[in-house]
Parts: sequence; structure tokens; C-alpha cells
Amino acid sequence: MTVTDALLAFTFAATLLTLTPGLDTALILRTSAVEGTQKAIQAQLGINAGCLAWAAAVAFGLGALIAVSELAYNLLKWCGAAYLAWLGVLMLLNPRQRMGEVRLEGSTQNWFVRGFFGNLLNPKVGIFYVSFLPQFIPSGHSPVLWTFGLVFIHILLGTLWSGLLIGSTRRLSGLLKRQGVVQWLDRTTGAVFLLFAARLALSRRPG
Repeated sequence: MTVTDALLAFTFAATLLTLTPGLDTALILRTSAVEGTQKAIQAQLGINAGCLAWAAAVAFGLGALIAVSELAYNLLKWCGAAYLAWLGVLMLLNPRQRMGEVRLEGSTQNWFVRGFFGNLLNPKVGIFYVSFLPQFIPSGHSPVLWTFGLVFIHILLGTLWSGLLIGSTRRLSGLLKRQGVVQWLDRTTGAVFLLFAARLALSRRPG
């Protein structure tokens, strides 16, 4: 895989992940609608910080695994492929009927902290990074540098999407709560997850 191919493929996959309604989307929509633009921006900055924390954990752990043991990399690869396949099948066969609600109380919360810990304490973020990122690291390139670079792309996409959500809260909130839209996004993403699961299972250790 060339550098250009890796960047384009990851950007496509990360865009799908970003657009699929989830906890972060629900948090931004709710905060923007109820608390206002400033606090919604604070929540997004907290989410970004959580992504960077996961990037650091995954980057250095992944780099050590790749450098030390092909067996460890293969175990990680198969676990990631199995998780992606399982998640993809669930999303295809049982798409959500509507976007999940986020229940938050009080208007004096520190929204940066809430966004940060909401992301950091979600193990699915780490699993996604561990499962996805190795597929997009070209052979011979630094796993650590590429992990941070790819996560920055994910953060940029998330920030742009959140900006759109914040700027168009009412219209997009109604759209994302429609049963057909959420089901279509879940099924499309599920199919993509299955493709990446197969690709990950067939991949080899970089370097």
C-alpha cells in the first residue's frame, strides 16, 4: 500500500465512522441545542483530547508489539478482525432504530472534561484505533508517527462534522433521528467493517 492509498482509504473509513451517529454526535447535538455553541465547542475539544490520549496509548503499545513479536501482532490482528466482523454483522442485521440519547443533568458542567472522559472511558475508541490503524500504516514507516498522523485526520474530520452539527443543530438533529437514515448509516458502516475485517485478517506485520 502506498502512502497516498493509505491516506485515502483511512480518510474514507474515518469519514464513515465520524458520520455514523453515536455517543459523540449525540453529546454535541444535545449540548449545542440545550447549552449553546460555546459549551458544545468545549465538549468537542474534550473529545479531541480523548482521541489524542487513546492515540498515545495505542501508538506506543502498537509500536512495541510490532517491533518485538510477530506472534503478538498476529494475535492482535485476529482479535481486531474478529471484533470488526462481529460489529459489522450486528450493524447489518440489527441496525439501530434511532440515535441513542445522552442524558446529562445540570448546565454548569465542565463540558471539556465531560467530552474528554466520555471519549477516554469508551473502550470502543481504543479498540477501533487498534483494529483500524495497523491496516493503514505503509510498510517500512513508523507505526508511532503514522498512528498520531491518522488520529489527527480523524480529529480533523470529527471537528468539521461537529462544527456542522453545531451550526445546523435543529435541521441535522431531526435528520439523524429519522429511522431510515440511522439504519442506512449503520448498515453501510457494517458492510465496510466486514471488508476491513477481511483485509485485516489477510494483512502482514509492517516492517
